[in-house]
Amino acid sequence: MTDLAPSVAAQERPATSPRGGGFDPYAVRAQFPILSRSVNGKPLVYLDNAASAQKPRAVIDALVATMEGGYANVHRGLHTLSNEATEAFEKAREIVARFLNAESPEQVVWTKGGTEAINLVANGLGLSIEPGDEIIVSEMEHHSNIVPWHLLRERRGAVLKWISVLDDGSLDMTAYADLLGPKTRMVAVTHMSNVLGTINPVAEITRLAHAAGAQVLIDGCQGAVHATPDVQAIGCDFYVLTGHKLFGPTGIGALYGKAEALEALPPYQGGGEMIETVEMDRVTYARPPHRFEAGTPPILEAIGLGVALEWLAQYDQASVRAHEHSLYQHAVDRLQGQNWLRILGQAEGKGAILTFAVEGAHAHDVAQIMDRYGVAVRAGQHCAEPLAKRMGVTSSTRASFALYNTMEDADAFVDALIKARNFFV
Repeated sequence: MTDLAPSVAAQERPATSPRGGGFDPYAVRAQFPILSRSVNGKPLVYLDNAASAQKPRAVIDALVATMEGGYANVHRGLHTLSNEATEAFEKAREIVARFLNAESPEQVVWTKGGTEAINLVANGLGLSIEPGDEIIVSEMEHHSNIVPWHLLRERRGAVLKWISVLDDGSLDMTAYADLLGPKTRMVAVTHMSNVLGTINPVAEITRLAHAAGAQVLIDGCQGAVHATPDVQAIGCDFYVLTGHKLFGPTGIGALYGKAEALEALPPYQGGGEMIETVEMDRVTYARPPHRFEAGTPPILEAIGLGVALEWLAQYDQASVRAHEHSLYQHAVDRLQGQNWLRILGQAEGKGAILTFAVEGAHAHDVAQIMDRYGVAVRAGQHCAEPLAKRMGVTSSTRASFALYNTMEDADAFVDALIKARNFFV
């Protein structure tokens, strides 16, 4: 628990779990120093969590403590500080492996984020891509899971095929099955849409792809936060996540790969750490994961991510998801009957992301007016331009809920949205 004063909303409730137990968002909220501040004279209502989550005191303190008393470069230092940093750095890898239910920490590669993780796989696969080989993605993908495959289309002659999205925001699984064929090399889909909140049936997607002889990469940048990132249950060849959405630092992410999938990938970058021997006429490479971690790694960031995941593990994740969904549903219920509002994505079992378009108003204007009331939301195409085209919008506004949000936040969001709408009429 932090010594800093909680937000105005948190001050209205005790910062301990209510009698009888259960998940208490007010106790969680009190651990986030930034949530105690005001914006434009109003209590901050932070609903931009799908873009980046705030950081708890535990993570902040761990980063400061490491910089003040335990920092050095990792691996082969042979002195106390280096050994301590190496132990903390590799412990964080173990924590990520446990979080993903990976078989071994050696299956976790540090990257600077989900984007680099996907590019690492795409670049490695690209060396064996031949013209006409097919890569399947979906219409709901983030650009980070589109553009790397477009590069293979441009440079290697790969063919991109697209899983269509139904009107409710779910994937057309019948169409997906029809896309699979003997030339399919990779299926790359998101675990959870950053726009629609749709949680995809990734285990079934993987099963069908493997039956067709293709590999599967799951973009878990949202799913690792709001779904169940169990890589053994999913069965995928690769799974990527990013730390800053998981209440950790920026500049850190991870790639999980099956042991045989990682062994088959060539190095992504060259430099220190990723080699076994370097001679004037030959070089040999380290085994995964170090083969893919050239240069000085993001030491502080990895340690911070490990702390964030340990912090998150203290909460029952089913209770967290139920809480987040209750906020989403409360906002939706209050907005029923507003014929000027179109909600994008209402698939069954979706996560707590509320993306919408306001009739007669640009999403950027809506977000800026809501900011006057202290409500932070995101506006634009959310790095998902093909999806925006599919849904028939040029831009939209997105509110995304996290475990530290409260019913007061949900009400403040609806109140600010209605005020923004009234500004345009």
